[in-house]
Amino acid sequence: MALSAKAGKSSAQKRSEGLQKTPTGIRGLDEITGGGLPTGRSTLVCGSAGSGKTMLGLEFLLRGATEFDEPGVCMVFEETAEELAANIRSLGFDLKKLQAQNRVAVDYVHIERSEIHETGEYDLEALFIRLQHAIDTVGAKRVVLDTLEALFAGLPNEGVLRAELRRLFRWLKERGLTAVITGERGETTLTRFGLEEYVADCVILLDHRIEQQTSTRRLRVVKYRGSAHGTNEYPFLIGERGLSVLPITSLRLDHAASTRRISTGIPALDQMLSGKGFYRGSSILVSGAAGTGKSIVGVSFANAACQRGERAMIFCYEESPEQLQRNMRSIGIDLKPWLQQGLLRINATRPTMQGLEQHLLQMQDEVNAFAPEVVIVDPITNLSYADDDVMLKPALMRLIDFLKHRNVSALFTNLSKDVAAVTGFTQMGVSSLMDSWIMMSNLENNGERTRTLQVIKSRGMSHSNKIREFLISDQGVDLIDVFLEGDQVLTGTARVVHQQRAPAASPNSGANQAKRSPRRAARKSS
Repeated sequence: MALSAKAGKSSAQKRSEGLQKTPTGIRGLDEITGGGLPTGRSTLVCGSAGSGKTMLGLEFLLRGATEFDEPGVCMVFEETAEELAANIRSLGFDLKKLQAQNRVAVDYVHIERSEIHETGEYDLEALFIRLQHAIDTVGAKRVVLDTLEALFAGLPNEGVLRAELRRLFRWLKERGLTAVITGERGETTLTRFGLEEYVADCVILLDHRIEQQTSTRRLRVVKYRGSAHGTNEYPFLIGERGLSVLPITSLRLDHAASTRRISTGIPALDQMLSGKGFYRGSSILVSGAAGTGKSIVGVSFANAACQRGERAMIFCYEESPEQLQRNMRSIGIDLKPWLQQGLLRINATRPTMQGLEQHLLQMQDEVNAFAPEVVIVDPITNLSYADDDVMLKPALMRLIDFLKHRNVSALFTNLSKDVAAVTGFTQMGVSSLMDSWIMMSNLENNGERTRTLQVIKSRGMSHSNKIREFLISDQGVDLIDVFLEGDQVLTGTARVVHQQRAPAASPNSGANQAKRSPRRAARKSS
């Protein structure tokens, strides 16, 4: 067919100065690109099979129709409209309904390689006419072509191919259409033909890899003409709500800094923090060896929030909800009333059963749905198999920034060796990300083991530099002063013996302190 649609005036002539951007609606992608894809231009999305090219293009199209009142056209060469509707239904979109509402048009173009015979000149004139008809039918602002390889299948003439590729991109640009075109990745080039990446105004590269037996997807904006953009490689996920890109650098350090203080749930620990506890919206690290009481500190913090009428969420990676409740009842903390009142939610999972990014996304979804004021993550060391996982710190950085922007107070426990108390070492290397750091240790002496607690740092407030003995009983937890005898730290039985031997006039021990209960002694110390 020789007819062709008359090209309209270039949208570039109609736009004001400066590059306009069309939001994709995809979480994280608009942050990386500074607002979305270039309006009235073509974006190439390339990657290997299974990397998520089609899903990205479809979500861009469907969110445009449902969220931004921009109808769209999807021309596909490998899947029928029925197959496409079934696939996209997993992301929560009803493609057939949008088609019935005339907000989205889907055109399946069947191309069989065995039926292609090059007889005479090859051009895309018929495709342009077909595409123009679909655009006019719905008044499309967005276009998705999936994929170029199928469109040019079996065409051996490379010169003709390059000419028609240029013509396709120019045709879309002249009509002011914001287009997403997908392409398979080549062996040495971003695409098989190696030309689209130069013609397109924006190029997004998707990658699907296996690391330590875990599936991981990555996204990188290779180029973006006329606009600054994030150039790093970002993890992204395909979940029930579509694609989610998890950038590190897109979240700025511009969150609010509250001056309000909230209780730790342990009165003696509040006293160590200038008598008022942690700042609202701060991040707290509680590190220590197994059995030092890290989980108890975290649950006490959540329990105090519920007592104030606030919502708290516990991400528990070592105990089931029932086991956690039973263990906390043994020290006088009953979590059941808070669960029944809807103030507390316990999310117990094995995060290593899936990728770290996928688990991080699920945590964000849980927090968005429950809207807690306090979050406990116990412990962060269970988020990865490897002690030196280089991806864990960036993931925690994203989680901390996410919670800070929502003014959520977050407490993270970290399993470490007792040597940490001396060297200041944390297994995950995340102490610098935290506003407050509580170190818990085991001390073994005279045939017994005792627990100690100290505040390593707490930004923006005065805090105690003393080491306190951490006592756990069926009445709860308490902190009392340790005793120094020469260069030795006395705890447990040695402390009691020292108290009994000390002169009655001693201000720290002897008869006066022997009469005090551990809880009363803790209130009098700071």
